[in-house]
Amino acid sequence: MTDAAPAPWPTDGPSSGTSRAVTLTDLLRVPLHRLRLVAAVALVGLLLALGYVLLVPAALSASAVVAVRPVVTDAFTPSGAGADRAVNMNVESGIATGTEVVQRLADSAGGDPRDIRDALEVEVPTGGQILRFTYQAGDAHRAVQSANMAAEAYLNVRRTMYEQQRAEMLRSYDASITKVVAQQVALQKRANTAKDTAAGDALVAELAGINNQLTQLNAARTEIAAVDVNPGWVTQTAEKALVTSAGHRPLYLVAGLLGGALVGVVLAYLWESTDRRVRSVADGREASGLPLLGTVRRPAFRGSPRAVDADVRYVAMAVAERVRQPARVALVTAREDATALTAGLAVALAVDGREVFVADDSGRIERLRAIVLADRGRLPIDPSRPLVPKPRPATGSTPAAGAATDGTAARRPSPHPPGARPSTDPDATLTLPRVASARPENSRVVTPDEVVVGVGTVRFGTWRQGADHGLVLFNAPPAESDERGVAVARQGGAVVVVERDRTRQSDLRRLVERLRAAGVTPLGFVLTRNGRA
Repeated sequence: MTDAAPAPWPTDGPSSGTSRAVTLTDLLRVPLHRLRLVAAVALVGLLLALGYVLLVPAALSASAVVAVRPVVTDAFTPSGAGADRAVNMNVESGIATGTEVVQRLADSAGGDPRDIRDALEVEVPTGGQILRFTYQAGDAHRAVQSANMAAEAYLNVRRTMYEQQRAEMLRSYDASITKVVAQQVALQKRANTAKDTAAGDALVAELAGINNQLTQLNAARTEIAAVDVNPGWVTQTAEKALVTSAGHRPLYLVAGLLGGALVGVVLAYLWESTDRRVRSVADGREASGLPLLGTVRRPAFRGSPRAVDADVRYVAMAVAERVRQPARVALVTAREDATALTAGLAVALAVDGREVFVADDSGRIERLRAIVLADRGRLPIDPSRPLVPKPRPATGSTPAAGAATDGTAARRPSPHPPGARPSTDPDATLTLPRVASARPENSRVVTPDEVVVGVGTVRFGTWRQGADHGLVLFNAPPAESDERGVAVARQGGAVVVVERDRTRQSDLRRLVERLRAAGVTPLGFVLTRNGRA
């Protein structure tokens, strides 16, 4: 190989002090590369939700609506400006779900008060004086009965509380009235027995004040006794026709799927934090500190590998720029197999006329040969094949004068071809006609272990067999389990093959450290896609 001397390549990577901004693509890359884990956890969440929907019986809910009214002395008096704040609905909601209501419901319908408390739900619409009692049960009859009973129990409890308050107030008024009446009777007796006119007038005036006080007390008692203590009305009773399923069952499936996907994404990030893979060129540069020789993409369609072959040829040009014959280049990997890339590089280097020897000591010679033959068939132009075929000479024409060898005159054809007539001389020499070779003039003798690629050749064998060749590509085994790739790289150079989404960054760092510790300066790294070089 008569290539130019290798020139130092810049690492063209970000400086150590510059931090790369994390984009939305970086955040989405981890779940996409761990898609199997995310899909598996999402499927588990969906199965759990489906099991809950199928195994747990559906709960039915019935609702009853109660309109809460404030207790007023005159129900026919128009309400003031703060009528909507006359009742504290938070207090009413607490009473509706209180122990007394739940206990009455448990005594009437039967059951554990704790289960009843869990099944009963009271809603208070914002800005309204309405309580909506919702009860969940396994059958419609129990749900309807319990919802109506909860509404009635609340009204009864609230009515009892108002009646107790009214009774206490009436009892207080009765005690005051009894005391004032006793004072009235005593003054009446003193006024009847008074002999002095002035004293009698004073007693009469005092008696008039007591009479007024008694009148006010009786009027206030009458108003308290006339208060309507009704706390409200049931404006909508629960009915079987209005019973609905508690919650939407299909939403459980959606929630299970989304919840599982969310848990899967979290697990993907946790797994990625402990098992970092090379996802991009930047990751490869950061982990290895080596320059990039090229990226080999996997084609979008399996039947059109031209893009991959072009990428391999670009990598071959980069490798040829950095080495000169005799060259020993080892393609080393951490845990992956670089057989496809080795064969592709051999074809790309041999097509320009180089004699490439592909060495392998791991029993992959036949696979390398098959890949070389397949890649040779996809070459865009075969330089070994002439574009314009040679014209055939016309029948009976004489060969051109230029066809004669230098310094030798052209021989005239004999009128008597050899063997046309027998010779009478017994010592005459028999002349045999020359047998033309079936091999064309521009063809080469191909040995069994040699493949012609373009104007060059690719040969196969072990590392020892390639000792006398000018350009040797060694298909090294994974360095994590075999050190022969690093040992061969000490005699020449090394190309680190990094497989995207598969090579661990820790393995790549360890491989580069081993190469440098062994005295090898790697040429660079090649980023490939999994499944294809």
